[in-house]
Amino acid sequence: AEIGKVIVGQREVLDQMIVALLARGHCLLVGVPGLAKTLMISTLSRLLDLSFNRIQFTPDLMPSDIIGTDILEQEHDGASRFRFHQGPVFANVVLADEINRTPPKTQAAMLQAMQEHQVTAGGRTYPLSEPFFVLATQNPIEQEGTYPLPEAQLDRFMFNLAVTYPSLEEEVAIVTNTTSRYSAGVDKVLTGEEIIALQQLILRVPVSEKVVRYAVELVRSTRPAESAAPQFVKDWVSWGAGPRAGQYAIL
Repeated sequence: AEIGKVIVGQREVLDQMIVALLARGHCLLVGVPGLAKTLMISTLSRLLDLSFNRIQFTPDLMPSDIIGTDILEQEHDGASRFRFHQGPVFANVVLADEINRTPPKTQAAMLQAMQEHQVTAGGRTYPLSEPFFVLATQNPIEQEGTYPLPEAQLDRFMFNLAVTYPSLEEEVAIVTNTTSRYSAGVDKVLTGEEIIALQQLILRVPVSEKVVRYAVELVRSTRPAESAAPQFVKDWVSWGAGPRAGQYAIL
């Protein structure tokens, strides 16, 4: 309801973003420019009592620009020591804007953070604050100056959300709101402690063994080497879903 004060429509996308947040997953939002992908993410961050950082991915972005770097500083006693300065990934909610505009080497800087909720720099490992949630955006129609996301990076996202054009009535409402003095204020609805409690609650929900087995069999049927895979999978799929897909399906 609070997001709806700012975002018109896109209810299914918003629902799936909240599902991913509560299931400790990450989201990749794919859509053409002008569909309010960045606005959706920034509005969600305003509703949560969490820290928020935005990373604008560009071709010249370096891994240290995301993770942070050791800087030589002079202490009060005159000695010089390296001090780690945290990068923008050290936040509860991270917006990776236009993530496919940076080379794979820099994209890989997000892998450890998204999977392990920690980063390694200068031989040291630094934990990230919980909850940790990455929301990335990608433009599917412009290929110049972009780098396709590697499979390992895509596998870290729970949802690949297609942001589509709004309906006629929704678009009329968007134009009306953005060409008037209308300014929506949103209230914070969840704290970090409440989100962590909800995430733990989800893990305590009992799941039947038959449901788990069905989810695993469904995932395994996407792999062309499996005997139970449909013929169209064997003909057209190179690599099927990994074990993480089964975990996501249950969550």
